[in-house]
Amino acid sequence: MNDDGRALLRHTVATLAYRSRKVLRDAPEGFADVRASPGSRRAGRILAHMGDLLDWGCHLANGEHIWNDSRPLPWYEEVGRYYGALETFDRRLAGDAPLQCTPERLFQGPVADALWHLGQLALLRRVGDAPIRGENYFRAEITSGRVGPDQAEPRREFG
Repeated sequence: MNDDGRALLRHTVATLAYRSRKVLRDAPEGFADVRASPGSRRAGRILAHMGDLLDWGCHLANGEHIWNDSRPLPWYEEVGRYYGALETFDRRLAGDAPLQCTPERLFQGPVADALWHLGQLALLRRVGDAPIRGENYFRAEITSGRVGPDQAEPRREFG
């Protein structure tokens, strides 16, 4: 197995967690129901889907093709479920058991999709009149294995 690919994937998952903190914390009351337009997914549904993507990533890493389409929980419960899914996925990646698919496949499927949806939630923060501040993410203190809601403080925000 490509250890470099696995290490980069873990760093990507940590990056997802770091960026998620900014988007998910201090969401205003009712944010779970914000959507870009009629017929588009609400923020709470997007977050539930992101947790499902990470669960799917764990299944794929184990050689299982299992998908669950979870019903959204209340916002802060869903945030907790999402971080739990991040932690479970990272533990699987950090373990000694061989991955049953390549890190590249895990990146191109569940991880890249989760990053895409995080961008949607960031946009919905602005639509919901609760924008987040931009940041120089190159300077951010992102550490593989740190995938919970407790993240380093931003080093260089702007906007």
